Amino acid sequence: MRRFSAFINRHALFVAIVVGAVGFPFFRLLTPALPTLIFLMLFFTFCKVNPLDLRLHKWHVLALIVQMSLTVGSYFFLRLTESVIPILQDHVVAEGVMLCFLQPTATAAAIIAGKLGGSIQNLTMYTIISNLAVVLVVPLFFPYIHPVAGFSFAMTAWTILKKVGGILVGPFALAWALRIGYDTVQRRKGSDMRFNLSLRWAQLPFYLWTATIVILMGDIVHTLVYGAYSGWSVAIICIGACPACLIQFHIGRAIGFRFPASSHGKDYRDVIINPSTAPTTPSGISRITAGQALGQKNTTLAIWMAQTYLFPLAALGPAAYMIIQNLFIARQIQNAAHGQ
Repeated sequence: MRRFSAFINRHALFVAIVVGAVGFPFFRLLTPALPTLIFLMLFFTFCKVNPLDLRLHKWHVLALIVQMSLTVGSYFFLRLTESVIPILQDHVVAEGVMLCFLQPTATAAAIIAGKLGGSIQNLTMYTIISNLAVVLVVPLFFPYIHPVAGFSFAMTAWTILKKVGGILVGPFALAWALRIGYDTVQRRKGSDMRFNLSLRWAQLPFYLWTATIVILMGDIVHTLVYGAYSGWSVAIICIGACPACLIQFHIGRAIGFRFPASSHGKDYRDVIINPSTAPTTPSGISRITAGQALGQKNTTLAIWMAQTYLFPLAALGPAAYMIIQNLFIARQIQNAAHGQ
């Protein structure tokens, strides 16, 4: 059983990507189950976080500035090159690559950061900040780059707020209420026991996230197989997603290492694959945390935003990003498991 568990920890994401791609005719039919899976995944993740441990740190601000600067800079850079490179004379390329930077931190990022030895609390804080920033930026930026008749600022902001807020705030509020309720009952009993998620339940978010990868891969492959797209546009968007992914992971790590957080929360790490290789210094912990914060993205939300407010083909940017980031994360987990 231990060998099987170790194999899953090391290779789960690679297996999920392959299974989802090969079995896409079936797995894409399971997309209605995604909201439930994501809600449960977030609920169990937030159960590990004490709200009193959430703090705003310097690297949070720097990472957010970098994220938004890369978003605006990448879009206008690609628009300026349209006159030089003929195959870029299509706004969809600029929109697709821009989304690779704009998409907020994945709500599942805390799971991976915890497994790698990062701070679940600090990454949860940045996840909230990043998603709220997108709620504010998108209504201002999207109407400028891609005007859509019938969508006002208030309508766009409210629609995105409902999309992000419901899936982020709901599980967090429920987990917080459970923690407060349990601790209150124990105090009234005169017990020193406090809410603490058991080891068995603590591992569940990782497996739920793996299941979502299988379903998302099935949906993406189905879109690529049956969609009618320009070959050049598809290739350029997908190629652009690769450096966008790697750049953000490495910039995030550099920011976290240079500006480590002063606190990480009492239980800042998840069940670690190889405790002997997990970072123990503030800079090492923040390096892992900030890298996942800036690099691991909520591609599902970005795909929805592209299909709703931009050229539908631009959704291939975050779709390709999802594949690249999961391959990168899977490699990180393998390296941690082998002590590299």
